[in-house]
This record gives sequence, structure tokens and C-alpha cells, in this order.
Amino acid sequence: MIHFKLISFLAVFLLLLIGCANPFAPAEITGESTSNLLTDQEDPDGVLINFKYAYTFKDSLVYSDLFDSTFVFLSLDFNVAPPIPIQWGRDVELRTAGRMFDFFNTLDLTFNVKKRDTLTLDESNKPVKIQDIITFTLTFDGGASIPTLNGEVEYTYIFRDPKWLISQWEDLQI
Repeated sequence: MIHFKLISFLAVFLLLLIGCANPFAPAEITGESTSNLLTDQEDPDGVLINFKYAYTFKDSLVYSDLFDSTFVFLSLDFNVAPPIPIQWGRDVELRTAGRMFDFFNTLDLTFNVKKRDTLTLDESNKPVKIQDIITFTLTFDGGASIPTLNGEVEYTYIFRDPKWLISQWEDLQI
């Protein structure tokens, strides 16, 4: 009788053990993993793919990896008359984006490269500085409270082996 109870207990225990799932364990990723969504930034298009990813997933680590240490942001403050120039470096850009990522629930960014120019070549004729003119649309939280932003920017990329980084971002008037 004891032998039968022990076998029954072990059978039930094994069935429970096999069928149990840890509710605190992360779900298994099936299909495309996030590593397939990111690039090694081997060209400016890879930088833009990672830029969109950083906005979509509000990923400040990916965002910080987009900018060269010499990065400069340029714009105009239209809240004063006449507009005054705005300029900041990488550290302010990362803090500003981080606050935006924290504040909004969703960010939807679409863009289109209108024009691409190679600015500088190295001694073997490979590009080391490229400039893009990009049109964009940025929607915050589905556009319910804040109007969608439409604009045009100029990005300058610099090649720092082994990847491309944004060295300058200038908001353009359209």
C-alpha cells in the first residue's frame, strides 16, 4: 500500500513539474529577435534603422550609440522674436531624448532620405563623411494631444571604424 502511494505521489509530482511554467520567467521569443532589428551601423542607412528602433522602443542605450563624441545639434528657437540659435552637444542630446522617451508612451517616427552627399573620402577613396537631407514625421502618443511634427533635418555622419555615427544634426526650415 505504501509502495503504491509513493509511486502515485511521484507520478503526480513529475506531471506537475513537467507541466509547470515559471510565471516570472520571460516569454520565449519566437520569430524575429530584436538583434535582427538592429544593425552594426556599417553605413548611414544602418544608423537610421537604429535611430528609428531607438525611438520606437524608447531605447536610450541604442540611442546613445548613434552619436559621435563630437556631436553637435543645431536649430533655431522660434519661441522668441527674432529666432535665436540653439546648439548643444552629445550629453544634452542624450538627456533631452531620455526625457522625451520617459514622458511619452509612444513615438512613431517615419523619415525619408531626400538627398545624400559624400563630403569626404579617405586615401583609398572610401567615404568617411556623408551628409543626408531627411524629411520626417514624428507622432507623440498617437497625435491625440500634441500635433504631429513634420520637418526636415540635415544629418552629417562620420565613419569611426568599425561604424558610422551622427556627428551633426541640424534642423532645417521648410
